Amino acid sequence: MEGGPRAAFVHARPMQMYSDLAPWFHLLTHPADYAEEAEFAVRVVEETILGEARTLLELGSGGGNTASHLKRRFECTLTDLSRDMLEVSRTINPECEHLVGDMRTLRLGRTFDVVFAHDALSYLTTEGDLGAAIETAAAHVRPGGVVLLVPDATTEMFVPGTDTGGHDGEEGRSLRFLEWTHAPGPGATSYVVDFAIVVRAPDGATRVVHDVHELGLFPETTWLRLLREAGLEPLELPVENPFAAEQATFLARRPA
Repeated sequence: MEGGPRAAFVHARPMQMYSDLAPWFHLLTHPADYAEEAEFAVRVVEETILGEARTLLELGSGGGNTASHLKRRFECTLTDLSRDMLEVSRTINPECEHLVGDMRTLRLGRTFDVVFAHDALSYLTTEGDLGAAIETAAAHVRPGGVVLLVPDATTEMFVPGTDTGGHDGEEGRSLRFLEWTHAPGPGATSYVVDFAIVVRAPDGATRVVHDVHELGLFPETTWLRLLREAGLEPLELPVENPFAAEQATFLARRPA
């Protein structure tokens, strides 16, 4: 074809979303989309914490979407395994501390009033890895402080399906995606999500990427057991959860 921009097709290579596609991340999922979730998290913390709620550690903070709202209430320390995603987060959260770290092994040598983790938890595909991440959360929350974990799903609530989305940027860039979530095999603790992502540059040149993600899936009883084994006390949510049909939520407190 002549006379127009060409589309570059890239075959599947796992997790490009958080590496070479990281500069496009806020067109995949925009910070504004997380305002209500952050507001819910703040309400939960304020209703359950013992003492002040000033400092917050986020594990797997990614592009900083939720933190862009949480920082209005808390002094946030943001950690992620991907340096590329932390750079994206810094563009919208320059006042927050950003640290490279694996949620399974991170040890900062200090505690926080709140430890929070969102959908990055879903990339833990074995019970051992999930337990290690929960141990990290427990190691960093002060007595009386709370841990709030928000994975994509539990075994009980998982539903395969498809979704679409994307955004247009002010600088002329655009992104659209198709997300295809597959059912896990019998007894599996993980499932696969295929993303078809199309990015369009200001000059009209397009790139199509097939990104493959493997995500973990565990029953609610496993989450609760691992929280207790880490020395945390699971709590009922103190307010109605408007996102109960979309994602799981686990709340726990370190005994004072």
